[in-house]
Amino acid sequence: MTDPLPPDAPAPPATFHRRTVALAERLPELRAALAGWLRTLGLSEERREDVVLAGYEAMANSAEHAYPTGEAGQVEVRAEAQNGRLTVTVTDYGTWRPPAATNGLRGRGLLLIDTLADHCAQVHREDGTTVTMTWLSGGPSPV
Repeated sequence: MTDPLPPDAPAPPATFHRRTVALAERLPELRAALAGWLRTLGLSEERREDVVLAGYEAMANSAEHAYPTGEAGQVEVRAEAQNGRLTVTVTDYGTWRPPAATNGLRGRGLLLIDTLADHCAQVHREDGTTVTMTWLSGGPSPV
């Protein structure tokens, strides 16, 4: 998952945490911040792209589905890299709505997240939803 750092290099920050208003126009800034943090970890470009895409999809789901139209809630992104494991959590404080029927052009976000991450879990609470995505240094582990 990571390339070794030179012996005199400072260790990259092991955690990332940002919170912003869950509006579509605010998400690119959050996505870019996550991508910048991931670059400090020495991950391969392919792995970084997987993490950023999955994380952004979870953020977009929060912005689009968690809050009633016209309400501006929060979306929070936390990430931690430790012991060959990268975990990204995206939390909103809105209302979970089960995926609606789709015309085939939309509604694939959770499937995309599940495909990109080695492990993925969703927790739906009365006060919001948390999506936790995990990537392991050796790729997915057998179930």
